[in-house]
Amino acid sequence: MFSRQKLFWFSEPYNLSGSDTRFLQAVRDNCAYHIKHCPEYRAICETEGFSPDQLRTIDDLDRLPVLPTLFFKRRAVFSMPERRMGMRVTSSGTSGSFSRVGFDWGCIFAEIPMVLRLGFFHRLVSPKPAHYVILGYKPGKQDRMGVARTMFGLTHFAPPVSRFYALRWRNGGYVPDLEGAVKTLAVRARSPLPTRIVAFPSYLWFGMKRMEELELSVKLPRGSKILLAGGWKQHYAQEVDKSTLYALAERVLGIGEENIHEFFGAVEHPVFFNTCKKHHFHIPVYSRIIIRDARTLKPLPAGEVGLVNLITPLINATPVTSVMTDDLGYLTPGENCGCGLRSPYLTILGRAGLSDITTCAAGAAELLGKGEMP
Repeated sequence: MFSRQKLFWFSEPYNLSGSDTRFLQAVRDNCAYHIKHCPEYRAICETEGFSPDQLRTIDDLDRLPVLPTLFFKRRAVFSMPERRMGMRVTSSGTSGSFSRVGFDWGCIFAEIPMVLRLGFFHRLVSPKPAHYVILGYKPGKQDRMGVARTMFGLTHFAPPVSRFYALRWRNGGYVPDLEGAVKTLAVRARSPLPTRIVAFPSYLWFGMKRMEELELSVKLPRGSKILLAGGWKQHYAQEVDKSTLYALAERVLGIGEENIHEFFGAVEHPVFFNTCKKHHFHIPVYSRIIIRDARTLKPLPAGEVGLVNLITPLINATPVTSVMTDDLGYLTPGENCGCGLRSPYLTILGRAGLSDITTCAAGAAELLGKGEMP
């Protein structure tokens, strides 16, 4: 009954082999719950001839019915009534289709120890207050975007003195304020407290390039950090390598790469992935990843590129136990990283080319591209 809590309270966040038993039991219980309470998921399992008792070892996870994220973008599927959920969030920003995912209270309380443990592990948690400049959406009652929730959550690792949002809701839509973001950074550079920038990688890059073109730069106080949430998505053609991005951040903002953290996740898989000191996404104990062949969906060995299948028993409100993203990526043994973590790490290469999906990061970048720089 408490298998999910036992997993998410596990004390070693990257010890996959040590957590396999807990993970497997939590997945079995999670599947059984969805089969009992979600008619659509039960029908899928019956069609595929799947039952939770088929999960005898961790290698059996590939037997799980895999639901593509596109499935959740096209229909709302839940395993409990909304009145029992802690919240509902969506996956997209301003346009296009979006997933609707419910978060039960058990999920929310399981997320707290996960985020705190990984936050301390990666030295994100600090008692020293900080200013925040968020190059993304300001959360509000007008939307339920998961990315707004994530960015707001990232402003709690250090006590927030102030928050500035570059995208604000006005007159029925989001309005960009790039000039205000640059002015705020200039003011924060004179503060004795550090500044933490929370941003989409694409917008951070475009904003810093524009600052460099205008010969604008700041030297943010010691201890300042950049927290990158989301990816390049539809801007993959303009994506730059990490070393180029980090070098520009040091030139324009005075923040070195040791203080740049990247995060990976999805509304359908809200597990906290944080890059290590070598900037790799190691798999935490709360998740397992299978790379599947894009044509046959058969599991692929480490190093081979395929579709990214994310597995977690975190959510009871929506049957997202095993979801197939439209991301292409591959896994690498943790020993190859050099950071000391032995958990395999995930490399995302880009999207598989589903043209009818509009993502949060792309929507924000489109809006912010309409803003004026000083």
